[in-house]
Formats: sequence, structure tokens, C-alpha cells
Amino acid sequence: MMSFNREVLRLAFPNIISNVTIPLLGLIDLAIVGHMENAIVLIGALALGGMIFSFIYMTLSFLRSSTAGLTAQAFGAKHISEQQAHLQRALLIAVSLSAVLILLQVPIEWLSFKLIDGSAELEQTASIYFRIRIWAAPATLMLYVFTGWFIGMQDSKTPMFIAIAGNILNIGINFLLIVGFGMQIEGVAWATVFSQYFSLILALVWLRYRYGKFRLIQLNGFGQGQWGKMLELLQMNSDLFIRSVVLILVLSFFTTASAQDSPEILAVNSMLFQFFLFFSFFMDGFAYAAESLTGRFLGMGQMNMVKKTVTHVMWWGLILSLPFILIYIFAYDLLLSGLTNELGLIQLAHEYQIWVCLIPILSFVPFLWDGVYIGATATRPIRNAILIAGILVFLPAYYLSRGFWSNHGLWFSFSLFMLVRGFLMSYWHPASIRKSLLRIRQNKAQ
Repeated sequence: MMSFNREVLRLAFPNIISNVTIPLLGLIDLAIVGHMENAIVLIGALALGGMIFSFIYMTLSFLRSSTAGLTAQAFGAKHISEQQAHLQRALLIAVSLSAVLILLQVPIEWLSFKLIDGSAELEQTASIYFRIRIWAAPATLMLYVFTGWFIGMQDSKTPMFIAIAGNILNIGINFLLIVGFGMQIEGVAWATVFSQYFSLILALVWLRYRYGKFRLIQLNGFGQGQWGKMLELLQMNSDLFIRSVVLILVLSFFTTASAQDSPEILAVNSMLFQFFLFFSFFMDGFAYAAESLTGRFLGMGQMNMVKKTVTHVMWWGLILSLPFILIYIFAYDLLLSGLTNELGLIQLAHEYQIWVCLIPILSFVPFLWDGVYIGATATRPIRNAILIAGILVFLPAYYLSRGFWSNHGLWFSFSLFMLVRGFLMSYWHPASIRKSLLRIRQNKAQ
């Protein structure tokens, strides 16, 4: 029992650390430009440019997920050539997508600023940031693949060390370019570009050192009879892409509906949503562990160990959600005061404390099921669950409740969205896992 828990924590903890470094780096970037002349424009431009790339990379995060699930199954089956082939196929897709982003950067930039519609000075500054940072796309997308591949190989520490090293370099280059050479927003963008390629080099070096027999330039993944597996990968990626798009639309709708209510509601909801994001960093770590272990044990054909994985990660989700609920109950004012000193906003936020306290217990189940299903490469139920929860539950619930419940209706709809996703995936999981195991056995027999 304890040894299996240690295995879960071994895989989860490094991923949690990696997740936490992302917002910390954003805060440091914000702090640097926030102490410069014309700070208001620079902060706005950094937020605007960052939002564009967050949207792009969030929709393409399937590169990490699908690679992790398939590689974990190949690891469990001890199928070394397929481990290499999964990496090759995913890298080909990553390079192709990054080429598309770079070729289409002009229309992407134009459409983004059309949708956002900021001031001329803000858009001009954000445009400088966008036109530099877009050149990091190949490194960023290939790092998604390497992160997923290492996780699938039951190695969560390597992505953690790469993320920490890359972020430290990013901070150092930021100070060098901005403080040393007097750059402004372009310094922040170039620091991101350099650090992303540095991180990619680290991943390649570690791959060569740890898995010396792997050769990325050979076409093992595209030989006779392998294109069917490429199509399978593309199908998985399309399901996960739809899942990401629907999730982004729900989150964007949440922000838009908040803004339509009042500036005060927008500010309060934006603050309170940080509590959800913070909790998600922890749950994502355990979801990644679920990906690794589920894929590994399915590849080994050990259905009993898959069930054990599900039981353990769900218990960890429940155990971790309880202290978060207690913190959100008893340290609510302290957390809010760390985000704002506006007493009016803090007082208004108290009206919605109940929803913040419900976040952990309602959201840990869909977070962890995502990891289990991705490890099983059963992506269609993930897609179907979020489509049902987003289109048939979230939107109707909001429009039916907003007239008499206002902002409470928005939080109720979002909570219902998470609850329904978790329920559907819980209901579907026995048949989905059995189907995945059958497919894996059929692939072995071929």
C-alpha cells in the first residue's frame, strides 16, 4: 500500500513543482516591467501578448497528453521500438504545427488584436512582444512532446529539472537584457525565446545521455504499416484539441459574463478564479501520475493494477481537497488581502465564498479522470464529456439562472460543469478501460 503511494507521489510531486514554476515566472516578468517607465502600457502589453500565447499553446497541449499516454503503454509493454516511434511521430506533428504558426503569424496577430481591441499604443507594444516570441514556437511545442514522452517513460523528474533550469535562465536573461542593455518588452520576449531553446537542448542532451540508442533522425515511426498508428495519434490529438477548445471557451465565457455584470464582479471573479487555478496545479500533478501509471499497467495487461491506480489517485485527490477547503474557509480574508487591499472587493468576495470552498471537492474528480483516460488513450470519452458538460449543461444552466441568481448563477453553472464532467467519466470508465485493454492486446497480436 505504502509503496504504491510512494510511486504515485514520485510521479506527481515533480509535476506539481513544474506547474508552480509557470505562474511564478509570469509574476517575475510582471514585476520587472512593472518597475519600468511606462509600466502601465508594458504590463498591459505583456498580459495581452501572454494571453494570445496561452490560448495557442493551451489548444496545442494535446501534444504532451497523447505522447504521455501512448509512450506509457509502450513502456509497460517493454516495446522499445514503439517508445522511439511515438516520440518521432509526435515531434513531426510538433514541428509541422510550429511551422504553420510561424507562417501564419501575420493573420494570427491581426485576428488576435481584432478580437481584443485594445488601445493603439497597447497593441503596438504587444505586437513587438508577439513578433519575437512566436519564434519560440518550435521549441515550445517540441518541449511539450518531450515532457509527455518523459512522463510516459515514468520519469517526472527530468521535465521538472528542465523547467526549473529554463526558468532560471529566463529570469537571468530578463535582467541582462532589460537592466543591462536597456531593452523593454522586447527583452522579456527574447528571454522567453532563448530559454525555450535552451530547455529544448537540455531535453535532447538528456535523451542522448539516458537513452543513447534512440535516434530521432531515423524513420522507424513511419515504416510499413506504421501510418495507421500515425492516424490513431492524429485522432487522439483531435479529440484532445476539441477538449481544450471547449475548456477555453467555457473559461472565456466565464470572464466575458463577469465583465458584462460589472467591473467589480469582473475583479472579484478574476481573483477568486485564482483559487481554482492554484488547486489545479496540484491536481494536474496527480493527473500526470495517473497518465503514467494507467498507460504503463495497461501496456503490461495488468487490469488489477489499473484499478489500483484509479483508487489511489482518487483517494489522493479527496485527501488533498480537504485541506484546500479548510484553507478557503478559515484563511479566506488572508488570501484575499494578498490579492487586493480594496475593502469593497474583499467584502463583495465574501458573498461567493461558498463556491470557492466547493471548487476542490467538485473539480478533483474530472482532473484525475482526464489523467486516467489519457493514460488509457481513451480520448473520445474525454471529448464527449466536456462537450455535454459545456454545451448542454453549463450554458443552459447559466442562462436559466442568471435572471434571479446573477453572479451566483455563473458560479453555479461552472460548478455544475465540473460535476457533470466528473460524473460522466466516472460512469463511462469501466467500459472505456476494458475497450482500451482490448485494443492494446489486438495491436500486440498483429
